[in-house]
Amino acid sequence: MTHKGTDMTATLFTPTTLGKLQLKNRVVMAPLTRSRATDNVPNALLETYYKQRAGAGLIITEGTSPSANGLGYARIPGMFSDAQVAGWKRVNDGVHAAGGKIFVQLMHTGRVSHPANMAAGSKIVAPSAVALAGDMWTDTNGMQPHPVPNEMTEEDITTAIAEYANASKRAIEAGFDGVELHAANGYLIDQFLNTATNLRTDQWGGSVENRIRFAVEVAKASAAAIGAERIGMRISPYGAFNGTAPDAKMDALYLRLVEELNAIGLVYIHVVDHSSMGAPEVSAELKAKIRANFKGKYILSGGYDAARANADLDSQKGDLVSFGRPFISNPDLVAKLQSGAALTAPDFSTFYTPGEKGYTDY
Repeated sequence: MTHKGTDMTATLFTPTTLGKLQLKNRVVMAPLTRSRATDNVPNALLETYYKQRAGAGLIITEGTSPSANGLGYARIPGMFSDAQVAGWKRVNDGVHAAGGKIFVQLMHTGRVSHPANMAAGSKIVAPSAVALAGDMWTDTNGMQPHPVPNEMTEEDITTAIAEYANASKRAIEAGFDGVELHAANGYLIDQFLNTATNLRTDQWGGSVENRIRFAVEVAKASAAAIGAERIGMRISPYGAFNGTAPDAKMDALYLRLVEELNAIGLVYIHVVDHSSMGAPEVSAELKAKIRANFKGKYILSGGYDAARANADLDSQKGDLVSFGRPFISNPDLVAKLQSGAALTAPDFSTFYTPGEKGYTDY
């Protein structure tokens, strides 16, 4: 069966459309937290980094917080202040000048946080007051245990939804082509989806309908702000990152979520499968059902090389393919994938360190 509107002979290097955008190829640069934004503001270093990688058909930025409450990690950027908008505008101008397209990934870290990484007056919020096990890095005090988050009130939830919508508006002001809502990997939206992190008994927890409600309301509010054709969502069924865990209704939950996203008209779904890095596998059956039921574009991810990417595009498993770690150490990744040139290995010790080493010097 041909998936609706797909090109039977598509490869990574075939142009395609995404909403109203023309993409020069089907290679997506996956969101990669790199912790280089001094004072949570994008700087000249980020401008260089993203411009170097504008060969991708679509760049999705590192996780960028829609709120001061969502800045859980050291040196991650935000999308809620004028300075952040101005910083991202420089980045986007550079990417567009180099012929690229770029979406911002809005990532509210929720309980995955520490006060030492946040501004005074902000608070750590989550669906339930359940601390994440383990420690997180702070620049001031080194590794520190995750504190117990504040269980969100109705007012907190309403505020957070509005923050995503506001950040979406600011993203367009900053020159982004669109927004990816990060509903994966155990961050705030995923914390509502997952039974390990959502113990609520009100309208935001318990049943599948209630657990998807926050994701759906964020998508609706963001679509109302900037148009659904500019919004995608990243999901991670069966993920175990940041203390999430599968439950018996997981397939049903994601299929129900996809129905709601169809009704809103989201432009893509970006499905995380980190089984290549040792995470639980997302079943081929669930991926196929999401693919068959979702009306927008489907972005594949998970340890791809060119041969496997082309095979999966050819067999209609998805429309675009995202590459993460290879982009860290190969700014010219698209050209290398096309020519078959050997890829440079990344330096893991510089993934989250400040400065240009291991960032813009490959």
